Amino acid sequence: MASLTYELTLAGLAVGSAAALTGIGLVVTYRATGVLNLAHGAVAMICAYVLRQLVVVEGWPLPLGALVTLLVVAPGVGVVLDRAVFRPLAHRGANPAQALVASIGVFVLLVGTAVLLWGPGARDDVPVLLGDDPWAQLGAVVALACLVGAVTRWTRFGRELRAVIDNRPLAVLSGIDADRVAAAGWAFGSFTAGLTGVLLAPYVRLDPYGMPLLVLEVVAVAVIARMRSLPVAVVAALAIGVAQAQLTRLHPEGWAGPLLQAVGANLFVVALLVSALVLPGIGGKGRDALPPPVRSEPLPGGVWLVVGVLFLLPLGFAGPDLHTAIQVPALSVILLSLVVVAGRGGQIALGQAAYAGLGALFTALLAAGGVPTLAALGLAVPLVAAVGLLTGWPAIRRHGLALALVTLATGVAVSRFVLTQPYATAGVSLGRPAGFTDDRAFYALELLVLAGCLALVAALRRGRTGRALAALRDHEPGAEAAGVAVPGLKLLAFVLGAALAALGGGLLGMGLRAFDPEAYDPVRGLLWFAAVLVLGADSLLTPLAAAALLTTLDAGSHAGAAAAALGLLAALTARVPPLTALLPRARPGGRGRRGRGRPPTPDDVVPPAGTVSVHPRSGADGAAPPAGGPAPPVPGRAGGPGGRPRPAGGRTRPRAAGPATAPALPGGTPAPRLRADAVTLTYPGGVTAVDGVTLALAPSRVTALVGPNGAGKSTLFDCLAGTLRPRRGSITLDGTDITGRSAHARTRLGIARTFQRLAVFPSLTVEENVRLGEEQGHVRRDPAAVERSLRLLGLAGPVRHETAADLPTGTLRRVELARALAGQPHTLLLDEPAAGLDAAETAALARILAALAADGLTVLVVEHDPDLVAGIAHTVHTMEGGRIVS
Repeated sequence: MASLTYELTLAGLAVGSAAALTGIGLVVTYRATGVLNLAHGAVAMICAYVLRQLVVVEGWPLPLGALVTLLVVAPGVGVVLDRAVFRPLAHRGANPAQALVASIGVFVLLVGTAVLLWGPGARDDVPVLLGDDPWAQLGAVVALACLVGAVTRWTRFGRELRAVIDNRPLAVLSGIDADRVAAAGWAFGSFTAGLTGVLLAPYVRLDPYGMPLLVLEVVAVAVIARMRSLPVAVVAALAIGVAQAQLTRLHPEGWAGPLLQAVGANLFVVALLVSALVLPGIGGKGRDALPPPVRSEPLPGGVWLVVGVLFLLPLGFAGPDLHTAIQVPALSVILLSLVVVAGRGGQIALGQAAYAGLGALFTALLAAGGVPTLAALGLAVPLVAAVGLLTGWPAIRRHGLALALVTLATGVAVSRFVLTQPYATAGVSLGRPAGFTDDRAFYALELLVLAGCLALVAALRRGRTGRALAALRDHEPGAEAAGVAVPGLKLLAFVLGAALAALGGGLLGMGLRAFDPEAYDPVRGLLWFAAVLVLGADSLLTPLAAAALLTTLDAGSHAGAAAAALGLLAALTARVPPLTALLPRARPGGRGRRGRGRPPTPDDVVPPAGTVSVHPRSGADGAAPPAGGPAPPVPGRAGGPGGRPRPAGGRTRPRAAGPATAPALPGGTPAPRLRADAVTLTYPGGVTAVDGVTLALAPSRVTALVGPNGAGKSTLFDCLAGTLRPRRGSITLDGTDITGRSAHARTRLGIARTFQRLAVFPSLTVEENVRLGEEQGHVRRDPAAVERSLRLLGLAGPVRHETAADLPTGTLRRVELARALAGQPHTLLLDEPAAGLDAAETAALARILAALAADGLTVLVVEHDPDLVAGIAHTVHTMEGGRIVS
């Protein structure tokens, strides 16, 4: 027994050493560049193939081949990736999600290149570099980790690396060549990938798909190390490797025995799933989501007519064997699920292949149990949707890189524990429904299903839910502030995506008349994701074009051509526009956009001097008063009704407001609606941003919050809006405690907000932005509210049909404010609303805010412009050090 334990420990140390190398490379690359390099395993695979080519095929001595592979080829790959792919992204200010997409593109590109050069088969003649002694491998890993630690701690380069990690822009201003640091990080990361590949290749299957996925699984050790600590990564890798080896001696019995055995044999997958779900996520909330697509006009009907004819051609002109064509509609349905999740919802979903495989497997199992095949498919879809609900529920709180890891881990876990396990798939077969056994008949059935799915997704994209999904994709905090229930909407996207993937997976298995786990491999899921992103994630044409491209290219004599081409385009995603954006566009009647070359007119940019009230008295027909009517008078303003005073002798103290519309306390002061009582918020690390602040906001009054940067104004603002939850104290609305309410719930209670950094939805038009506020805000189903808000903010002209991405800052500020007002709130929280505005726009904003307060709104303004504060505020509070001092 002791001998067996020792042997298994040695085997575990060998695996753990290779995993530790991967962890070291990923951590160093991430610390030097900020990129989570999912292509690490593909680089390892390429280096293993290169060593085999040099030594086995070309006849080079092993030491020479290893030196060239590890010291020339591997670092060279890293330098090329840095110069050609990731450095341009960094210079363009790309967010982490774009860099992640580029790394997926590199992964797919290298896999496709390996298939083109060496074929898809496995190789078992890779030379052994360090022999069978795991202690040698362990020693190499420990020595490498110590070397990296010493360089990082005691050398000039290490100091520069730490400076770039802490603050890249500041490091550049200090004279540090951040590009050189990043290039060194990429070179070292690729060296460790190459060393991992040549060490693992003799003991695992060397093929273009298996090894990259195997290395991808051990990303878990870098996640456990929080992408920072090399000792934690090494210890975690060795511990998991030894534990996985020791678990092979267990042979559990019973119905769960095979599953438990599969879990024990794939402990790195379990570690990846648990670390992705439980540990704090990599990245943050905001800039690490997929960038929104550029808004464009719909495709003309002629394009869809041509597409329809092309899809119908196999029925009329192909022979009786439609083996290739029959896969296209099924794969289109699978890829359509990515249009919903990634294209419309903006979520990085890398596990759709798992849902497709489960759809095929459940259909086969139900059909084997006697359920008619079509009915089996109909039952499999909601079953997989339920799986999507279970797997999506813990994932919806994640963002960007963390969400990508969760979905990847889910896909790998389903593949390893279900789809490739004999206990689940042994003897499983899948046939076609009765009456559709002929290729032509089944192809016609697939086209009908595809048409129905396209109609469903088109309806989703056009309606209220589609606008909410676009808002979620474009700016998640802004969507929450508009009243969108973000968690529920994310869950809806995941569930619908899982259902569509399951439907397409079942059709794909029926078309092939077999359940093939390799058709739903996680690597294929990455290829599908890259294809959709390259062609245009939010276009309904994308799944059709991508499915045709993937199927036809791979059916030819050059296997891997599709992966190589799509991977190259995905790697260059920041410089190459989506291919569907190059197609001709239709001009929808009655909603033509201005030419991009014409600047906005004055009527589009500056609101009229006279505005209407946010809650005007409607006429008999319910319409708002005409634009240009006089604004409500604001008592106590030296500049006259609706005007903005300009103090002659410097800053003056704002005068009291006129009569309030809310119940008054003794002395005529309005009763506060929104209160913060002894609110305290401390950030991790012990920094107290808000310290025991009490603040009361009353109707018909503008309260201003001023103070230096870092005083805690924005933190207090976020506590009031629901973005942050205070550690102590309470937030009450009309006496009801709402401290635990989310941001979108507070919006629906009537508390609207704007952001210091613009929170508009660039892929939506101005009118759609404002309509979203009406649909999701405080008061529902009042179509006139949209028109009132547009007219109040001077957006009712042609600019209403413009895409928000095309507009200047001043107009976008008004769009954000109009969206907040469209929900008819009673409390308005404004975070530096004059940021980026010129003098005329600031004066117009002052008139609008004065009118809003006179109309009974409760207004809080956090602002640095003293003239604006002096001109509109009834009460001014100054914050310093997290406390209100006046």
